[in-house]
Amino acid sequence: MQVPMLVTHFLDRGVKLYGPKTCIIDGEKRFTYNQFNERVNRLSNALIGEGVKQGDRVAYIGPNGHRILESYYGITQIGAILLCINIRLSAEEIAYILNHAGAKVVCVDWEYANLVAPVADKLETVTHFMLFTDGHRPEGIDWPDYDTLLNEASTERPPRPEIDENDVAELFYTSGTTSRPKGVMMTHRNIYSNAINYIHMLGVTDADTQLHSVPLFHVNGWGSPHGITGSGATHVIVRDFRPERVLAAIQKEKVTIGAMVPAMVTMLLNHPGADKYDTSSWERMIIGGAPVPITILREAQEKFGVKCYQAYGMTETCPMLTLSTLKDHMKTLPFEEQLVYRAKTGKPVFGVELRVVDEDGRDVEPNGEAAGEIIVRGNNVMKGYWNDPEETSKIIIDGWLHTGDIANIDQEGFVQIVDRGKDMIISGGENVASAEVEMGIFKFPAVMECAVVGVPDPKWGEAVKALVVLKPNMKATEKEIIDHCATLLSKFKLPRSVDFVSELPKTGTGKILKREIRAQYWANQEKKIGG
Repeated sequence: MQVPMLVTHFLDRGVKLYGPKTCIIDGEKRFTYNQFNERVNRLSNALIGEGVKQGDRVAYIGPNGHRILESYYGITQIGAILLCINIRLSAEEIAYILNHAGAKVVCVDWEYANLVAPVADKLETVTHFMLFTDGHRPEGIDWPDYDTLLNEASTERPPRPEIDENDVAELFYTSGTTSRPKGVMMTHRNIYSNAINYIHMLGVTDADTQLHSVPLFHVNGWGSPHGITGSGATHVIVRDFRPERVLAAIQKEKVTIGAMVPAMVTMLLNHPGADKYDTSSWERMIIGGAPVPITILREAQEKFGVKCYQAYGMTETCPMLTLSTLKDHMKTLPFEEQLVYRAKTGKPVFGVELRVVDEDGRDVEPNGEAAGEIIVRGNNVMKGYWNDPEETSKIIIDGWLHTGDIANIDQEGFVQIVDRGKDMIISGGENVASAEVEMGIFKFPAVMECAVVGVPDPKWGEAVKALVVLKPNMKATEKEIIDHCATLLSKFKLPRSVDFVSELPKTGTGKILKREIRAQYWANQEKKIGG
């Protein structure tokens, strides 16, 4: 008998084998697997009471906390779809996503309620709100309290509908190269495949404790929880990233695994009091979402004792495609040579078929020099974009997902990204579409031409830089351009600097040569693009 691969299997296994064991540590709150399961069931029953049915979308808007983990299972076990939304988006962007996805229920944290409330009357399909109050209730907002609703609901597991492994379980919106985000449909099979890979590639067991410091609504955060739950390991959650809070959690809870973006690691390394914390338990760390210099890997191991590995993936691949864990024979190499491999984009994870192809679709030579586009297929590749078959057909061609990332591959099978397609900037782990920023800049009256690129930044990996050509006899300052963008874009998308130039490099057909622009900023850098 064929049994579908469902997200709920990971919780079911954790509860059956590790019921009394600590599952979640969220500040002063601690939940065993049995207690966590009861809360998951309460959430499911509360949602059913709100009229949620199989296939409905339930949104989560909030920072890290035990409730987002409850959503991973309480929503999906009744066949509904979890819609995680980035809290760094603007109110208008959030409204667009909720409407495009057709969300029915919105679960929102008290700290972000005032971000959602002003656009509540613009939400076309939302029928109910649930507020995480934690003793805080913003003035004028009377949405029902999440925990009150859960306390009134049954702890018994509700009847589970018949769910196919190819049904959509989670929906994540990603910033594309256009101004509108696209909803990536993650099936139960996609998520199951990634979780098994996470367990396999990192050797996760019930002895592990993982720190969740990357937001769990983010591509760099949501790839790990199911593998941790299914292994009977322990989740340690910090609401937001603060170096002292993270280091204290590592010491107190004996964290063994962490996942971060380079900017976070840099902040830990440069934290004045870092040396006073005992991080000896910390064994493995995945770094992704932005360029990772070898210096970060070296300093992290020397200072904290943790071995760092680069991960590469995208929302559309649920997310992990490669991980730079070493082959056995590499473990005897000198330390600096090991770092070279660990700083690479990595080798394909299990079940992922990855090719690097030239413009004619032929595999490039695996010599670590010949470059081509990364294309992939496997159980982890998304079902498609929500209600957008046209955009889906542009990225999945003849069964292969085209990443747009340019890379080489060596004889060991390790991939190294050398350039990023689609002109996407990854700053502090957040995707910033350069075209969206350019559209905002173009609305400034004095701007004639502009180009937005990612440039090296010691803290964020890449920073957004704008190059602007002004109209004749018109003036503007850097501050005026940035302030103008602040009225149109989320804070993390704003240019950090603006250069005024007389002209931009172009092809014979007038296309701006961004590669030439980037080259002048990335020259002599240890690493150009990665992760």
